[in-house]
Amino acid sequence: MLYSNIPRVTTASAFAGIPPPPHPQMLPASLWDPPPVRSGPPSPSWEKPGFCCQSLSQHAAGTDPPAERTGQRQRLSTEEATRWADSFDVLLSHKYGLAAFRAFLKTEFSEENLEFWLACEDFKKTRSAAKLASKAQRIFEEFIDVQAPREVNIDFQTRELTRRNMQEPSLSCFDQAQGKVHSLMEKDSYPRFLRSKIYTDLLSQTQRRLS
Repeated sequence: MLYSNIPRVTTASAFAGIPPPPHPQMLPASLWDPPPVRSGPPSPSWEKPGFCCQSLSQHAAGTDPPAERTGQRQRLSTEEATRWADSFDVLLSHKYGLAAFRAFLKTEFSEENLEFWLACEDFKKTRSAAKLASKAQRIFEEFIDVQAPREVNIDFQTRELTRRNMQEPSLSCFDQAQGKVHSLMEKDSYPRFLRSKIYTDLLSQTQRRLS
């Protein structure tokens, strides 16, 4: 599908905290609105909005809104941001690294890969046998099934294996599909992220804050 008519978020305006111009096909407003500070246990990662470009850049530059200057968030250091280039798993394990990668995938219209991976991570923490089958079916219908709303790019054999796993769902029923998607992001999206303006601009902002 061609996206030539859909304006992309430019990193210059996103990291400057400048809201995009109105457009009928604009990306969701949630990409720009800073997330609220939550108390108590977090909701599953794949069911809540991710960090946005604006709040991430405000944090890195040390210009968080007053509501976020409560000590509940640590400023991103240049050392931390640099470590994201060590490996893909290091990037995914860091809260702000995950947020920056999600913002990058949104510009490429491929965020469903990360959302599926996060859904699988959340699913493997399920302890209620009563909820296991319904959660598995929800993930399958959302990401795996043919013409799913956010269908991920996996091969036919993996899709059919996962479909058979739905007959008796277990905590490992998405392991092969999740591994395929992880490998795809690691080999394809991750190197482009490290070369992207989202990442290089973020590094520059953390370095300028120290100078």
